[in-house]
Amino acid sequence: MKLSEFQIAVDREFGSGYGGVVVNDLVLASLGGRTAREALAAGVRPREVWFALCEATDVPEGRRHGAGRPMPGESRGGSGR
Repeated sequence: MKLSEFQIAVDREFGSGYGGVVVNDLVLASLGGRTAREALAAGVRPREVWFALCEATDVPEGRRHGAGRPMPGESRGGSGR
């Protein structure tokens, strides 16, 4: 998962506004007590951070894998909305 795919996945799952709150404020014990933003800045792979966010927020298993990839007919530029 690329960082851009991570951001798409967060926006799709939580919405762009709340997604920012989750990434910036939610402390993830599985990532050493860091927020997602801190973990990414420290070099933790986006996929690992994504799965930690999913676990901490009870995202259903079916929405965890393949998240962040463009949907059919969706362009890579912009938000796709």
